[in-house]
Amino acid sequence: METAESVAVISAGVFFLVGLLSGIWKYQQIMASENGQAHPYVDICHRSSLLYAFAAILLAKFVEISQLPSMVETVAVSAVLLYFASAIFTYFIHGLLQDTDNQLKPPFHVGKASISSKLISVHMWMLIAAEVLGFLVLFYGVIVALI
Repeated sequence: METAESVAVISAGVFFLVGLLSGIWKYQQIMASENGQAHPYVDICHRSSLLYAFAAILLAKFVEISQLPSMVETVAVSAVLLYFASAIFTYFIHGLLQDTDNQLKPPFHVGKASISSKLISVHMWMLIAAEVLGFLVLFYGVIVALI
């Protein structure tokens, strides 16, 4: 198994484990809540972790099929997975702190710390670029290998 594929499979395992553990956290909050709901970001952390686990397996399969240079595949996979992980981490922090129910609604903050709208915008555009471009590189590799 090459590096990019290994990184994707290990990431899938970590994301899935986070999904399972955050599911316990979500259940505890649901049971303790008067309205039977967990904090929105606990729920988002749980669901996104499970979804990203399967997305990481998809990336591993694309790497397996692709015939691009190993370094290109590793950079592409790592870019996508880094931003998947950063999203999960952000959801976890907001769920832990219970500081917002919408991280993209101004004013922006994590706990009591304010974050500039410029920084949020730059981060979101970097996330979009890394995830989409990283996937497109791998998808290109798959298309070239299959045609």
